[in-house]
Amino acid sequence: MAVYGYTRVSTDRQADDGESLDVQRRQLEGYALMHGMKLEAVFVERGVSGSKPLADRPEGGRLLADLKKGDVVLTPKLDRMFRSSLDALDNLNLLKGMGVSLHMLDLGGDVTGNGISKLVFTILSAVAEAERDRIRERIVTVKADQRERGRYLGGRVPFGWRVDGDGGLVEIAEQQAAIQTMVAMKNNGLALRTIAERMTARGFKLSHEGVKKIISAHGGANRAVSPS
Repeated sequence: MAVYGYTRVSTDRQADDGESLDVQRRQLEGYALMHGMKLEAVFVERGVSGSKPLADRPEGGRLLADLKKGDVVLTPKLDRMFRSSLDALDNLNLLKGMGVSLHMLDLGGDVTGNGISKLVFTILSAVAEAERDRIRERIVTVKADQRERGRYLGGRVPFGWRVDGDGGLVEIAEQQAAIQTMVAMKNNGLALRTIAERMTARGFKLSHEGVKKIISAHGGANRAVSPS
């Protein structure tokens, strides 16, 4: 019988703070010692989201490939190994079929051993997945609110804007005027490449694809503006 541990953090910062990899490892070592187990190896998943199926993670895949009948897997918490109830239940059935025991410290131990443990495991897997969905919804809501208030959400700053010290988007008058000019040129039937060439001559180095994205982001053509 081999005893393996599995730990995971989704970001590099979590590797050192909060539920760090070191803290998780110490929890596994303490549990193994209390139950007379010898922890042979710990599979450490660094910077991988729990929403990714266990088998598709680098260390998760290695762990599953190494398991044999009679082996034991230890993990500190349900959400360190699974955030999807479907993935959790699929792997629980897989491990039981292989004759492998799965111990989750936050659930009190072996979740493959009896019906009560499986029931608790199923409920908490669904709860973990629901919480992940709520987090995703909150992020979407916050981003939508930030966008409406003209806040910078990261990535490349759009043409015509700059980011101020408070993280807000502020118009750049010269580039805003250039946007109006490009829209007007498009309304007048000029090709995107021609617009890009003319704007480059005015000091705005833009490709025809860049021009297309800028015009599309500002409502496309057919605006009632005149080229300057």
